[in-house]
Amino acid sequence: MSSAPRESLADRVVLLFMRLAASGWVPARWFLRSIPPESGRRAATGQLEIEIVSHCWGYAHMQAYQLSSLVLHPPQRCRVTMTVYYSPEDAATVALLDHFSAIEVPGVTWNWQALDKFHLFRRAIGRNHAARNTGADWIWFTDCDVVFGAGCLDGLADALQGRRDTLVFPRTEHCSAVLEPGDAVLEAGKGEPGLLDIDPAAFAPQQRDRATGPLQIAHGDVARACGYCAQLGVYQKPVAHWAKAHEDRAFRWLLRTRGEPVDVPGVYRIRHVSKGRYQQDSWTARLRTWIRRIQLRMREGKGNERSGSR
Repeated sequence: MSSAPRESLADRVVLLFMRLAASGWVPARWFLRSIPPESGRRAATGQLEIEIVSHCWGYAHMQAYQLSSLVLHPPQRCRVTMTVYYSPEDAATVALLDHFSAIEVPGVTWNWQALDKFHLFRRAIGRNHAARNTGADWIWFTDCDVVFGAGCLDGLADALQGRRDTLVFPRTEHCSAVLEPGDAVLEAGKGEPGLLDIDPAAFAPQQRDRATGPLQIAHGDVARACGYCAQLGVYQKPVAHWAKAHEDRAFRWLLRTRGEPVDVPGVYRIRHVSKGRYQQDSWTARLRTWIRRIQLRMREGKGNERSGSR
């Protein structure tokens, strides 16, 4: 087992600089001179190849819903590669992936990618590996609490026919209420691995205005050429603990776009207060949970205000 890497003061300074840079303080071309022009990208039509990339650490109970959705609602008009980055030290996730490996789903290829946990903790490392190596027409970088409902992936394939956009995202995402620890939805995934389904009626639609971390769908030619923050070395370094995914904004900054919205049905996200990827008994985990509870409630309130104003 490799020893935990240490974050130096220089790393912290660079991380702060990159957050400022990605906010628009410096031109993206300083780090990525250019991206493949639209005219040089393949405008794929017909039965598209779509790769979905997810990371799982301490989230097997969420990943179960995502993988189940591909079994329960398999694509008919596209082919999907479901890629999951995980650590062999995460026994629950290993058991879950072993279970789904035995399930054959027409149009779906399971692709499990084991990483040392310290490389897994920096999500951009796995995403960059997937981007550079994908053979797909489009690659969807997502989180394991996102669920693909009936018609979702076929609807995405229909929306992407002949397009050459750099980055797209679902215009509408259906979100659950903020689930507290002990909620039946969360507990259902903590037993023996098996198929789990959601109740769509328990999710409310929310409009998105940019390609956020779990909703980033990049053109395959762009992903292969640019990677995922491959030019930003600090985001390709392993870390001792799960790192906040500030590189998601950096990815959009490098690509010079917030993404283009597309109409995709059946995109669901299970929102929850407690983050399984952090050490649950630590005071920092309790603080994170408290802060996250406040943030989610505030966002929910703002979303309700926007809905009421229409």
